[in-house]
Amino acid sequence: MNELKLELKEKIIEQLNLEEFTATDIEDNDALFGDGLGLDSIDALELIVMLDKDYGIQLTDPKEGKEVFQSVSVLANYIAEHRTK
Repeated sequence: MNELKLELKEKIIEQLNLEEFTATDIEDNDALFGDGLGLDSIDALELIVMLDKDYGIQLTDPKEGKEVFQSVSVLANYIAEHRTK
């Protein structure tokens, strides 16, 4: 699971061009949106594309997306349970 969390942090940084961050800057339970990393709705769309492309997971329900993108830990758990790639 720790490998997946590190992989996710690196992918989030790369996908969203968060050059000011490193994987060690992001805590597993930091909020991805709002007071945490401060991601916005455009970032959410890019994360949805990443989930589909890299893990074969399609999010279509906005409520589900809101829950899944709470933190790296929550996202890693969701991917571990639902990945098809």
